[in-house]
Amino acid sequence: MWSQPGYWKGGDVEAAASGRTPLYPMMLEPPELRWAFIRKIYSILAIQMLLTVAVAAVVVSVPSVSLFFVSSGAGLGLYIFLIILPFIVLCPLYYYYQHHPWNYILLGIFTVSISFAVGLTCAFTSGKVILESAILTAVVVVSLTLYTFWAASRGHDFSFLGPFLFAAIMILMLFALIQVFFHLGKISTMIYGALAAIIFCGYIIYDTDNLIKRYSYDEYIWAAVALYLDIINLFLSLLTLFRASES
Repeated sequence: MWSQPGYWKGGDVEAAASGRTPLYPMMLEPPELRWAFIRKIYSILAIQMLLTVAVAAVVVSVPSVSLFFVSSGAGLGLYIFLIILPFIVLCPLYYYYQHHPWNYILLGIFTVSISFAVGLTCAFTSGKVILESAILTAVVVVSLTLYTFWAASRGHDFSFLGPFLFAAIMILMLFALIQVFFHLGKISTMIYGALAAIIFCGYIIYDTDNLIKRYSYDEYIWAAVALYLDIINLFLSLLTLFRASES
């Protein structure tokens, strides 16, 4: 999601020594370079997830933080700003994703703003639901990532998922908009959470396949953003599903 896939053309990549087994049939680029690129992406993603957990933990564990956001006009305004901020940051990030250190600074702002939103969502959710959602998200992400690498090595291609996933996310956004203005109840919320979880599972496969085959070496920021959003949205979808089923 939010990806800008391109074709291999060299670029910013760390040197690495790895096996020369191709990641997929008819691979034309040096496998060790692609593996170095992949390790770089997952290193950035790991830092993003640790930052998200840290920020969300502070929001959840310090009641005064969450109360400020929901009990005052200034807090509500700041909360709305933090929700909009990631979309604002994506604009300069599009132009500076190859410019160090601005790309990392913007990525940090993007991650922290989303982390606050995740933390506030968790602050009003039971610990059991949060734990269930976190464990299931981790299991699904690892499983789908391993599956995609295995499928790619067997010659499977998932680029065909792009149009279907785009159409699905548009329908999901419309569904969410309807829910805001015409709340349809517990069952519809559970359906929304389940559909969203399935869609973002598809995005994890699609973006991982792009990571293996299509991202150029200087698009590491976009690759990290895409996978990060997939994981966060999967977690929030499961949170919505389990919270609705618990109520």
